[in-house]
Amino acid sequence: MSDVVRTVVQRTIEIAQVPAPTGHEEARAAVVRSWWERDRLDEVHADPTGNVWGRVRGGDGPVVIVGAHLDTVFGTDVPHRVEVDGERLIGPSVGDDSVGLAALSTAGASLPVDGIPVWLVATVGEEGLGNLRGARAALEAPPAPVGAFIAVEGNYLGRVSTVGVGSIRRRVTVHGPGGHVWEAGQVPSAVHAVGQLVASISAIPPRPGTAVNVGRIGGGEGINMRGRDAWLELDLRADASDALEEVARVVDRFVAAVEPPLVVEQEALGEVGKAVVSPASSTDANAAHALGIPSIAVGVTTGSGEHTSQEWIETTPIDEGVRALARTVERYEELS
Repeated sequence: MSDVVRTVVQRTIEIAQVPAPTGHEEARAAVVRSWWERDRLDEVHADPTGNVWGRVRGGDGPVVIVGAHLDTVFGTDVPHRVEVDGERLIGPSVGDDSVGLAALSTAGASLPVDGIPVWLVATVGEEGLGNLRGARAALEAPPAPVGAFIAVEGNYLGRVSTVGVGSIRRRVTVHGPGGHVWEAGQVPSAVHAVGQLVASISAIPPRPGTAVNVGRIGGGEGINMRGRDAWLELDLRADASDALEEVARVVDRFVAAVEPPLVVEQEALGEVGKAVVSPASSTDANAAHALGIPSIAVGVTTGSGEHTSQEWIETTPIDEGVRALARTVERYEELS
């Protein structure tokens, strides 16, 4: 095992064992900051949003920002243990995006001393309702004008994603009069209405380039009460704006069919811009796409099982992946 791989593997294991649900990334941010200070990056600091920054190389002209995200989809109740199985690491977030974080400064260290300025950033709020909050803030207030943004998603090695996926996220809440399950047995239940919405949405025929998901539901006041309030959280995605608008219209028709005395309230949870080439992904690079900044998403190893407790990555390809990440920065410089 090379020194590069050994360092990245050790750091991946270290940070993957630190819970970081979206909105609670402080502990991981502290770990990353300690790495970068130990690596002697310049100007290591946290910004007001919670992102961690470090400068690899100074210089004149627009900067290249290379970033990976701190947050995960797992709550603090999920055991954050990493199993080493031969040449695999297995555990929550090892690939998405612990290994990406672990590889950033290692790739930066392999860059030539001279060249265009390069900054690293570990972002908050990439997953779920974080809505790319950290990447957006980083690109709205960068340390210098931005020439390009590279998002590192750990197990993307072999994929170069140049497209952002459009996303519409909503909370749909149904309000009703409520009442006792027996004495008000004919009163419509907000919980039943949300259940019917979920069934209707899940029956939308699959269409290439789109995805529809009800990620969370909740509501009701008691087992013997007609539901007064209930809600669902919905994520609609597509790689083209017309497809995204069409699937949203279908959902709107279902919502409009809910009858009085039930009342429906919808809250937008954020939208992400899109570009129009393939392959498509939903990463921090989307924030750059929306601002017209050249951006790609790349990886440093291979693996699978993202967003599950049995997520895994291969350790052997990390050496190649770190070199490829550094070469991506150099290649941008050659072409700019």
